[in-house]
Amino acid sequence: MVNTAQTRAPNAVAAPARPVRRRLLAHEREQQIVAGASEFFARRGLDAQMRELAAEIGIAHTLLYHYFPTKQALIERVYDDTIAGRWEERWEALLDDPRLPVADKLLAFYRDYLAAILTADWLRILVYSGLSDGLIPGRYFAMVRERLFPRLLREARRAAGSRSRAKATPREEALLMGFHGGLIYHLGIWPLIYQQSYTGQGDAGLTDTFIADRIQGFLAQMPQVMPAMKSTPGNPA
Repeated sequence: MVNTAQTRAPNAVAAPARPVRRRLLAHEREQQIVAGASEFFARRGLDAQMRELAAEIGIAHTLLYHYFPTKQALIERVYDDTIAGRWEERWEALLDDPRLPVADKLLAFYRDYLAAILTADWLRILVYSGLSDGLIPGRYFAMVRERLFPRLLREARRAAGSRSRAKATPREEALLMGFHGGLIYHLGIWPLIYQQSYTGQGDAGLTDTFIADRIQGFLAQMPQVMPAMKSTPGNPA
């Protein structure tokens, strides 16, 4: 700049200073990568390249590999944050509460659970992984079979008057999968994957009704598919 009387004047307007970009801490950078990867994989699929992910996030390719040495490690972290990370232990406590009527606790659980998981990134990552290596749906359904299905089976049997803790029969397992999967398909996959609207979409009251209808059908069908209860003295079948 030329040194003139005007530029030396006290009221001269200084050029605006550039904002100083704060250097991210290691855990902040890692979280930035995971959040960006979740959105990237949900949109592009799990076969998309790590170099493209780094460019979208705005970091060097080498920095991405510094935090996640392999693509598999990053995908597993995305699973932990985006899929498994949405499961809450309080849901297990809710389903285990013997004081609550079965239909009421199932409605309370699915109202909360579906609101937590039925997002475009959750569903698309699950579907893309199923079409790729199967890692994420494999781990998700292992969790469901361990933490949810036994509780659904126990509660449905309880509603039917049985205290059996036996392993689910093939017919019971099919009923569990149809009930659980039907809710996810109707309220999540149909609008968020197929991009098809349904009557009552977005109406919280109707969503509760849809869930309650499925629960009633599930509980009504359980006595027809579960093993016959054995008679015991003082407790006829």
